[in-house]
Amino acid sequence: MSDNTFKHKTVLLNEAVEGLNIDPHGIYLDGTFGRGGHSRLILSKLAEDGHLYAIDRDPRAIEEAKTITDPRFTILQGRFSEAENLLAPFNVNGKLSGILLDLGVSSPQLDDPMRGFSFMKDGPLDMRMDPTSGESAAQWLAHAEEDEIVRVLHDYGEERFARKIAKAIIFDRQTTPYTSTKALADMLSRVIPIKEKNKHPATRTFQAIRIHINGELDEVAQILESSESILKESGRLCVISFHSLEDRVVKNFIRRKEKGVQPPRGLPIMEDELNKTKTFKAIGKAILPSEQEVLENPRSRSAVLRVAERINNKC
Repeated sequence: MSDNTFKHKTVLLNEAVEGLNIDPHGIYLDGTFGRGGHSRLILSKLAEDGHLYAIDRDPRAIEEAKTITDPRFTILQGRFSEAENLLAPFNVNGKLSGILLDLGVSSPQLDDPMRGFSFMKDGPLDMRMDPTSGESAAQWLAHAEEDEIVRVLHDYGEERFARKIAKAIIFDRQTTPYTSTKALADMLSRVIPIKEKNKHPATRTFQAIRIHINGELDEVAQILESSESILKESGRLCVISFHSLEDRVVKNFIRRKEKGVQPPRGLPIMEDELNKTKTFKAIGKAILPSEQEVLENPRSRSAVLRVAERINNKC
């Protein structure tokens, strides 16, 4: 099935690119190419000597990226947590004017039942961003210990009934392992005793398993730390999150880098020494999608955009 079948609306498109404060002659990184909405808008604002690098681990996203023949554009296949290594051959680390990250799952990934991300349509229980590597959700559920399943569902899905769900998975897989999205979603509808208004019982569990399978929170933490080395002074970091766990990682990172290293209480330290450990400052408050955007694209309703700027800490 053609990827064009699954339409994608880029969330907070203009707001995120505006947050980058584009220098037409600058070098930028779109760490989550997806279907290229942000990348194309960034390219439209670059001069001939500007350049955009983009990263994605989804082979279909790479296929889409290769349709862009602009010489100012370079696509790199891999995890965005590996950005520093992926960019090293181009000698641009420490020279980037901006990094943009649009976290989570793209609409084409959600809408294609063969990817296994959604409980709305039946398909193989996969959930891998890169279906050519690593362990699928079905493979993990076939061997994971009860306590591990509980931890994942609790930590990544904030699921109150994690233990009940884990026990059902362990019991059922003795005769019929979970290999399809529908089978798992049907079980969750059956065993979860309290239903949340306007939320499918499978929502939290599917989110939790997906985050675990793709190591999403670790990926975010790693790229944020790497951004210190990748961005130049005054370079911008723009991150769009879609659930509270991601947003918390981003928010806490910015706050920590704004404060710098905090010495033990009572230890004398000069203000200029403390300033040397501050590497970012927040730009404005968190930005949410407009009512109009949510109306046109309901999937944008949980999006949060945060912007930070790399500062000079050598004074």
